[in-house]
Amino acid sequence: MAQVRADQLEAQLARALAPLYVVHGDEPLLALEAADAIRAQARAGGCAEREVHIVERNYDWGRLAAAAASLSLFASRRLIELRIPSGKPGAEGGAAIAAYCTALPSDVVTLVTLPRLDRAGQGSAWFGALAGAGVVVNVFPVDRRALPLWIGARLARQKQRAAEDALAFVADCVEGNLLAAHQEIQKLGLLYPPGALSFEQVRDAVLDVARFDVAQLSEAMLAGDRGRLVRVLDGLAGEGEAPPRVLWVMAEDVRAVARVQQGLAAGRSAADLFRAHRVWGEARQRLVAAAARRMGRAALDAALAQAAAVDRTIKGLAQGDPWDELLQLGLRFA
Repeated sequence: MAQVRADQLEAQLARALAPLYVVHGDEPLLALEAADAIRAQARAGGCAEREVHIVERNYDWGRLAAAAASLSLFASRRLIELRIPSGKPGAEGGAAIAAYCTALPSDVVTLVTLPRLDRAGQGSAWFGALAGAGVVVNVFPVDRRALPLWIGARLARQKQRAAEDALAFVADCVEGNLLAAHQEIQKLGLLYPPGALSFEQVRDAVLDVARFDVAQLSEAMLAGDRGRLVRVLDGLAGEGEAPPRVLWVMAEDVRAVARVQQGLAAGRSAADLFRAHRVWGEARQRLVAAAARRMGRAALDAALAQAAAVDRTIKGLAQGDPWDELLQLGLRFA
């Protein structure tokens, strides 16, 4: 029927309650909020009963068909939730889902929740059946550049506002952890009255709850954002990330930029180079291409040589602190 982003769901629900919704994505807070909004609208639409099916090992798919065929105890509409934490229902489950979608009960609203599916999952017959029968709600993570605006919009919901520097400070503190961001925003609502918040009020109230991953390190390094690179590396070290994995990601970034730069110089198209060297995703492709234009060949060669030296340090074959060496590599590249 339709595909909407999580931020478009409210408008869709206001127009009409669809017979089936599929919420899938990798941002727990936004997925939870989307599912809650659907449940609330279903209750408002007369769904007085709720039945939850969690697909775990040995789940009996006959239960789904039985739920669809059963009558309501109170002659009311029902909400049937199908939760598939793995995102993989298997052959039997896929067939059961497809059959369910061909004859949706008239007195039922169905909510299916899934993690973010890869291309193969979204191209499967069972997901196609779900998409054809209802509304697919795509839950995407909030991009780092959009995070201050997202925080500002959440503050506005509780009739508060803050200047750009305060929003940027909160974004730095909660990067990679929207659940923590949500908690910090709620805390600001409890601590201070509606209206403008000063930077000092925000700083004093917000804890540093950032949670980083190596993908964010890659983004910072390719973008040449040295401040963010230092912050992410420090966070990874504090969270106990393994230095060999961090080095592998950083070295792969250097090699990708070097290969793309060499190919562009030889007259090959960027699209061909991205496919050949497995540079996936538009955001990463833009960052790699920009770094290839920005950096000289000598700098890339020096970064590769330094990556080899960091590897020896990590293995104990050379003196030095691995995290200090990783920082120097990142700063050299950025």
